[in-house]
Amino acid sequence: PGLGTDLCMFPNKDAVFFPEPVPGPDGRPSYAMLHRPMWDLGWIREGEIAHLPAGITDERPGIWISYVPVELVEADIRALARPQDHTCVALPMYPYEELKIGAGPPPVRIDEGWLLIHHGVTGEVPDAWDPTTQTVEYAAGAMVLDAADPSRVLARTDQPILTPETADERQGTVPNVVFPTAIEEVDGVRYVFYGMADAKIGVARLDRTP
Repeated sequence: PGLGTDLCMFPNKDAVFFPEPVPGPDGRPSYAMLHRPMWDLGWIREGEIAHLPAGITDERPGIWISYVPVELVEADIRALARPQDHTCVALPMYPYEELKIGAGPPPVRIDEGWLLIHHGVTGEVPDAWDPTTQTVEYAAGAMVLDAADPSRVLARTDQPILTPETADERQGTVPNVVFPTAIEEVDGVRYVFYGMADAKIGVARLDRTP
């Protein structure tokens, strides 16, 4: 309702759940999922145009959130496959995100809200049907989402916090990629595990600075 379309009609990826229930739009405790619907159907059927939901004017893929009230899941686990209240959280904003953005690891609870490490993509994709024509770079940024309303961005990095620099990050199956996928705390220190050029797994220490 309100979007004028059914999100199930579009390809979707980069989905991650919050590790615990969060307040839904109506205040009910809900399981929430971040995901990235893609409006351009040209890569499915050549010549097809982008079909945007009501209120969305930027066709570049961004981060959305959808909810399932806990009470519905407890009554029927299959409710997890029927998320609702789809809301746009963030769209590309900064140069390192010029093509698209998407979620990385599941959000981590911090004092200020929820810490989300996300990926941003720059470069060119001349032909969606021919991956060899793509010259892209994946970098990582960060956002803080409101604990009371996780669809609301409280803060966001205007520069990437991780970029492809090493040989393993710049050469591989897909060159020039760092793709964060997990955060693990070990002895009080948080580490981000990430894909390196789609060929290896790297790890970076995540430090908090004043």
